[in-house]
Amino acid sequence: MEIRELLEQVKEGSLPLEEAETYLRKQPYEEYGFAKLDTHREVRSGFPEVIFCSGKPNEYLVEIYQRMFQANGEVFGTRATQEQYALVKKVLPQISYDSVSRILKYEKQGKQRKGNIVVCTAGTADIPVAEEAAQTAEYFGSKVERIYDVGVSGLHRLLAKLDVIQQANCVVAVAGMEGALASVIGGLVSRPVIAVPTSVGYGASFHGLSALLTMINSCANGIAVVNIDNGYGAGYMATQINRLAGE
Repeated sequence: MEIRELLEQVKEGSLPLEEAETYLRKQPYEEYGFAKLDTHREVRSGFPEVIFCSGKPNEYLVEIYQRMFQANGEVFGTRATQEQYALVKKVLPQISYDSVSRILKYEKQGKQRKGNIVVCTAGTADIPVAEEAAQTAEYFGSKVERIYDVGVSGLHRLLAKLDVIQQANCVVAVAGMEGALASVIGGLVSRPVIAVPTSVGYGASFHGLSALLTMINSCANGIAVVNIDNGYGAGYMATQINRLAGE
């Protein structure tokens, strides 16, 4: 819960003063030995803590999901496996899993999504990373438009969607191979572009390094670049930009 939301509830009388005081007196994190859950992250940054599932021991992951859900009434994790989904579902039956983005989440019903973020991919193989970006932005309250498979090998496909792309507050361009999509979009829009290199490609793409270097060296202005396959980072940053556009 954000501080402003908490104070508004106290002002309206929907939250008792004592309960608000208890919330504010809590430690900025909860200690569990194997993890320190940052329960005040949303208070500081406007975004709740998210779980990176890959590599976490099963028993720790299940406990973290339970605690995060209890604290926030919703929970969001990235890079989860089908096995992890099955384990978490035993204790949180309402949890959902998307095998494309590998996102394991439960979010509150009726959540309002605002603004306008467009997520584009060069090819269909880039969609898993793009979906991580899109679903991250949606979880954080942004409205997202998806435009997939509009890479530079068929530029007419991108130009056919240009009116939609130019209306966005922020554009996320996801591409592997040579990573040229971000430069093309950057030269066509007046809003920030977040470039996401993916590990899609043949040998000389070096698992995304080629796309990363292309994006960093783009001659188009207004492009920021996140790490290889980092859809989550792109969705997070896009939401920050989208929120600023709505203020």
